[in-house]
Amino acid sequence: MVLLDLWKTVGLFSGLSEEQLQRLIAISQEEIFNEGDIICEQGAEGDKLYFISEGQVEIRIRKTPQSPERSQVYLGRGQIFGEMALLDLGKRSATVRCSRGHTVLRSITGDAFTELCSTDTAIGYIIMRNMAIDMSFKLRHRNLDLGAGSQ
Repeated sequence: MVLLDLWKTVGLFSGLSEEQLQRLIAISQEEIFNEGDIICEQGAEGDKLYFISEGQVEIRIRKTPQSPERSQVYLGRGQIFGEMALLDLGKRSATVRCSRGHTVLRSITGDAFTELCSTDTAIGYIIMRNMAIDMSFKLRHRNLDLGAGSQ
């Protein structure tokens, strides 16, 4: 599958034209990891979004600095992580480890994204709208889950 076709399947990029997707791809950098490699660590500064072109990563979370890391989810081809770095450059909320050999990621730094959005505000608007929709969905479901447990 061509990289452009794969990027078309990502919800965060829904509504972008092929030209806009090509502009995003153009500012992305390829990064290759091997099984066991740490891509980013919980608590580290977040500075980029990652798109999985090939392979698989494991998302691991530690509730407190003293508690053991626990596996939360595995992500594969066509999925993204680290998107919050485009908003706030805050600390990483999880550790991401390569769980399959020869995992190929495309990364976009927050600075490159901001620069692109200053020349094409529609890209920024669409991505931020999609991110807000996703966060709203997650908050609603979290609140529903919390409400179910309090009865």
